[in-house]
Amino acid sequence: MHLSRRSGEGWDPVAEGFTDDEGRFGDFGDLAAGTYRLVFETGRWGNTFYPFVAVVFVVADRSDHLHVPLLISPYGYTTYRGS
Repeated sequence: MHLSRRSGEGWDPVAEGFTDDEGRFGDFGDLAAGTYRLVFETGRWGNTFYPFVAVVFVVADRSDHLHVPLLISPYGYTTYRGS
């Protein structure tokens, strides 16, 4: 997965890595307020219809705990802000 922060008309890389056996990345550290894009490379795990999924979200308060789960099936996906 790749995490980027919106900067002007583009995106600046923040972090990248792989999820663990439970599907979690761990900790991106303190994220400054701003707009972020989290890209999951789902094609690596056999999803040929959605080879990647990009989720764009806003961090309003850097002290917020963020959990951004992605639930994916062969022909659909959903995401939400977890607790």
